[in-house]
Amino acid sequence: MSGYESRSAVVVGGGLAGVTAALALADGGLRVTLLEGRPRLGGLAFSFKRGDLSVDNGQHVYLRCCTAYRWFLDRIGGAALAPLQDRLDVPVLDAERMRLGRLRRTALPVPLHLAASLSTYPHLSLAERAKVGRAALALQRLDPADPALDAQDFGSWLAARGQSPRAIEALWDLVGVATLNATAQDASLGLAAMVFRTGLLTEPDAADIGWAHVPLGDLHDTLVRKALTAAGVRVETRAKADAISRTDNGSWQVRTDGERIDADAVVLAVPQREAYELLPEGALDDPKALLGIGTAPILNVHVLYDRKVFKRPFFAAVGSPVQWVFDRTDASGYTGGQYLAVSQSAAQDEIDAPVAQLRARYLPELERLLPAARGAQVRDFFVTRERTATFAPTPGVGRLRPGARTEAPGLYLAGAWTATGWPATMEGAVRSGTTAARAALSALSRPHDHLFQEAA
Repeated sequence: MSGYESRSAVVVGGGLAGVTAALALADGGLRVTLLEGRPRLGGLAFSFKRGDLSVDNGQHVYLRCCTAYRWFLDRIGGAALAPLQDRLDVPVLDAERMRLGRLRRTALPVPLHLAASLSTYPHLSLAERAKVGRAALALQRLDPADPALDAQDFGSWLAARGQSPRAIEALWDLVGVATLNATAQDASLGLAAMVFRTGLLTEPDAADIGWAHVPLGDLHDTLVRKALTAAGVRVETRAKADAISRTDNGSWQVRTDGERIDADAVVLAVPQREAYELLPEGALDDPKALLGIGTAPILNVHVLYDRKVFKRPFFAAVGSPVQWVFDRTDASGYTGGQYLAVSQSAAQDEIDAPVAQLRARYLPELERLLPAARGAQVRDFFVTRERTATFAPTPGVGRLRPGARTEAPGLYLAGAWTATGWPATMEGAVRSGTTAARAALSALSRPHDHLFQEAA
């Protein structure tokens, strides 16, 4: 056996960043062990059983511009299970006027691809629509990588460019809250510029929406395990790493409850606070910066009706506590009527609210938005909460996010919270995993041309 063939790596963490890194390292010829403390893979994009129902912990979507996540779906053989829209089409219901609008694109080049939709968008006045167009052109000229933008908040930038509170609610936050997990006033201008430029102001089809038509666990656990096994990765679940240390010969050792694993490279793909606890001394110049990266919650309300109350796959609402509603009936296996999931990002005010309080708030609101729900029997109502669903994209967060390489040779970081340039999305997580794997393979003089090239 040659020295190259005997090279090994340990990946700590089985979320999207970790499993991506493990696949990429194995594809590069390394012997890989993946450690995950939970009994499943997928991190915070998973599903679970509730009786006969398959429930996603939260609604996850991606866009056509999410090329790394699309590469990941292809790699695990799951692209057909999470298809994209043929063309961006978002129904937006104004709850105050009970009027439906649409955000749709045409095949015209940017920015004309959205011109027809915005010119008739009924939730804004004619003057507001004109000012939105001017703000979009100004946004297109920004460089999201400019550190000065990271220090500013998106809300102030919008207000300075004539965006009314109504325009922010009915358009900018409609998109921004769902992608950034923060309102404009709480979001870094740099990250907001990245989202809107990449999704809406680059390619006409960049914002076409895709989502899993099966439980997330079918993709991020079942198919991922199959791909990892085929790649020769040793997967250990219920195996939490306790410590990471250098050995006398300069390699690495990862300790769990049951064993100690030696490796030439380690990818630490866990949340930022857990990474802080595991990092050996000297791995980062300022490890406490990781503790400055805050978190933001997402709340999901699940309602099972005894009949069909809604005909579209999803819609968004303005002027309502409801943000986005998705039909999860087929994906969940529900046969007793219709299953709707209400996805509530930036849910700081409600994340700890009792279920009874949320029921009293959201069931009447759904009846108001969906007349067909009036009189329908609610067969089940429950809530899933992710209190630390994403890193908080607050102004200044960019300077706190570390890159993949650490000061300790052979030790790498992955996770959506690292310096991917993206907010906390599935795309950012996958990009971080490929970036860490590429760095490790390069340091070990291993080929890495197989990796997704745009993830650097």
